[in-house]
Amino acid sequence: MHHIESLLSARLFLQPRLSGDRIIFISNLSGRLSLYAMKYGGSVPEPLLPPQIALQNPHLLGGEPFVVFDKLGKIVVMLDRDGDENYQPVWIPIQGGYPQPVFGDFFHDYRVLLQDFDTERNLLYLSADSKKVSLIEAYQGNVETGELVKLGESAYGCDPLAVSSDHSKVILIDQYTIGDQTLYLRTRETPQRKLIYGIPLEQREPGQSIPLTGIRAAKFINADRALLLTTTLFQDTGGLGILDLERPEVIQPVEIAGTAHKGAGELTSLKRLKQDRLLLGYNIDGCDWYYEGKLDAASARFEIEHTVCGEGLTANGVVESISYDAKADRYALAFSSATSPTQLYTVEGRQRDVIRSHTNERVLGIDSDLLSAGEDASFTSFDGQRVSARLYLPAEKLGFRGPRPLVYYVHGGPQSQERPDFAWFSMPLIQFLTLNGFAVFVPNVRGSTGYGLQYTKQVDRDWGGKDRLDHVHAMTVHLPKDARVDCNRAGVVGRSYGGYMTLMLAGRHPELWKAAVDMFGPYDLLTFFERIPETWKPYYRIALGDPDVPEERQFLIERSPRTYLPNLACPLLVIQGKNDPRVVEKESSDLVEDLRRQGKQIEYLMFENEGHDVLKYENRVTCYNAITNFFIKHLQP
Repeated sequence: MHHIESLLSARLFLQPRLSGDRIIFISNLSGRLSLYAMKYGGSVPEPLLPPQIALQNPHLLGGEPFVVFDKLGKIVVMLDRDGDENYQPVWIPIQGGYPQPVFGDFFHDYRVLLQDFDTERNLLYLSADSKKVSLIEAYQGNVETGELVKLGESAYGCDPLAVSSDHSKVILIDQYTIGDQTLYLRTRETPQRKLIYGIPLEQREPGQSIPLTGIRAAKFINADRALLLTTTLFQDTGGLGILDLERPEVIQPVEIAGTAHKGAGELTSLKRLKQDRLLLGYNIDGCDWYYEGKLDAASARFEIEHTVCGEGLTANGVVESISYDAKADRYALAFSSATSPTQLYTVEGRQRDVIRSHTNERVLGIDSDLLSAGEDASFTSFDGQRVSARLYLPAEKLGFRGPRPLVYYVHGGPQSQERPDFAWFSMPLIQFLTLNGFAVFVPNVRGSTGYGLQYTKQVDRDWGGKDRLDHVHAMTVHLPKDARVDCNRAGVVGRSYGGYMTLMLAGRHPELWKAAVDMFGPYDLLTFFERIPETWKPYYRIALGDPDVPEERQFLIERSPRTYLPNLACPLLVIQGKNDPRVVEKESSDLVEDLRRQGKQIEYLMFENEGHDVLKYENRVTCYNAITNFFIKHLQP
């Protein structure tokens, strides 16, 4: 018999930063995520925050979780309260201490994200979401003096995207839905932001076709007279482009030469290293690759010189984060795979061929050959759309015989991707389920990221539509062909949007399931919309539907699980965090109360000190055991 505690004995090591001869990182060594430091090469980690403080999962943060200001002897950390996501910038001494507000109580009525920084000039660039109105404000903040300069405001983001070398120019980006963006320039001389690219939403004609820019990152180049940016204007999976600030109406494509990867995926990131050196990141078939190189702006060509990640020790997995130390000329990164916990590595040497391991995390008491690496299980859906998927089966050495009962796992987002990432909630669950005799199917249906912008956009204004039919096709056509899987003993589980889809599948297709587990999924799209933060509502009016428009309100009712769950025919386990701001606890308690009144078999697990995730050790043990035991009871592996 295997225990979830064995899998969770492999601690998380995340977000490493090099600071002199130390590595500063986030870990759950104490059972909750916190900040630590250890010597380069390894030492006993030193806690930098008081033990009662818990950090948020960096996956959910939407910005930098902390920044080390060596010259000031300070670390700026973004803190919330047990998952409520009301992040505030605080500072601690570089040797650790009790957090103090960086800017007093100025951001008391805001949720703040740390978007960019300059440790040489002690500057931060922040996005501040109002808690009262649908407005997001951008600021430059000086960590040394506490001074704040407002850069702009918008209902659609106003996020600092790029900063010039002398900080006199800032590019601000508004995003209406994923890939649909406008760029603005704010200068020291003209503080009012000025539109430089794209068509603002209020200036668009009804039905006007707008090219999707798909911009994820940008950096100033050519003495701050132009931008190098990532964009989908020239290829759906992303590439590079140059925007001349004197002629910003046209973006010039940039050739990228020297990539070593094979397979399908996306260009995901662009980072400046030092001087003219840059770092490109790719997600290829769910696995990360990073390349270092130089841009020749005159010929519009980016020449890759070194592969930093994607081969050797960092092959076939996910880089949770990567940072660069210009003084030491080396990288620090956190890497994991489907079967290997997160490890901290540094990549160094002129040829980037020296990889040093600084941790040796492992699963205790479970041989590595008992874990499942998964196999490709991609399929062609009902309308000819290819859907990437993986199937995780119990290892042969476990001795299970016959077709295995199926757990169908639906990722959240919806515009995200399930990847071979041991740092994320799902992978320990997948492994624990296979250890208990289950097959686990994990699809990235339309709407997922990682397969091009057009694939991702298919879920806009179609929640629970064609993506749901992808799942149904997998269950009724694709998976029944595999004799190793017993589709007559199937359960479905998902988190966030995956929880929403779990409820939709259980309500609209009850004949497919013997059990279902919903983790903080929206139950009623009307109440879901009412309860989300005010600054999120402009996005959801466009990407999901506007409840103030009668026909769109009817659409939200038609796409709500509440409409179909009277048809629920299997036991349902509902899991929720009390502090969740995305899908508030009332959404899940309404679901539980309504279905219990209808006589449905419902179990409810609510964590008082969690938000839109389950992060604390004791809660993770309870959660993983509850899900697995629920499926054991009803699917009988």
